[in-house]
Amino acid sequence: VGGREEQGHCRILREENKGIRIAETPSGMINCIGLENPGIEYFRNNIIKNIKYKAPIILNINGESEEEYIKISEIANEIERVDFIELNISCPNVKNGGMAFGINCKTAENLTKSVKKVLTKKPLIVKLSPNVTDITEIARACESAGADGISMINTLLGMRIDLKTKKPVIANKMGGYSGRAILPVALRMVYQVYEAVKIPIIGMGGVSCAEDVLEMLLAGASAVQIGAANLTEPFICKKIIEELPRVMEKYNIKSLKEITGGAHNG
Repeated sequence: VGGREEQGHCRILREENKGIRIAETPSGMINCIGLENPGIEYFRNNIIKNIKYKAPIILNINGESEEEYIKISEIANEIERVDFIELNISCPNVKNGGMAFGINCKTAENLTKSVKKVLTKKPLIVKLSPNVTDITEIARACESAGADGISMINTLLGMRIDLKTKKPVIANKMGGYSGRAILPVALRMVYQVYEAVKIPIIGMGGVSCAEDVLEMLLAGASAVQIGAANLTEPFICKKIIEELPRVMEKYNIKSLKEITGGAHNG
């Protein structure tokens, strides 16, 4: 969730990008949705009250300035039903020419440190962008600033071109590329960051079956998120959970906890 700073408070909604916002690819999709949502205040006052399931809730927050992140974090810190805060640092920093917070070690570290000071009641997970030269440097910066965990990876930057119009399909020209094709990139980055930090990693990026989950855990993830696959199969998470025991038996795996980081042995 997010909110745009206006007259000293968070606006009710985060507006969407205009024009075409989604384009399919042979192995995934590109999007520039624009983090559209009704805002942290609406989430606190309405949405959270209607969530009936008892599973832990990870709240992803975003902002366009450090001040906005802090305001949102202060509100999120007081929402009792929320268990974890996931800090999206792939957002454009409007005070720094639109550069994403997460592509520079110093800005990532400063933002993590500022939000961590506010989050006195919730563990902080920082979501890393893959669109960087060395993702391990960003991960170390976030860890040193007090992050309790890392989630990775966010979408890769991609585009498609319409052969009829000879112009980019997406209104923003470029957007976030997700789907099955990015799994090898995500695995490589999780593997690298596992060796660089001591805090837990939530792995994501192209996961669409039980075998992918096992690979992600072996690379170093302690938990796994699934994103794009939900759009083509709404029950993918349920199916993967049901498939895991059979696939674990196939590969002689007794416990998922025991295989985290297993690919680094030997």
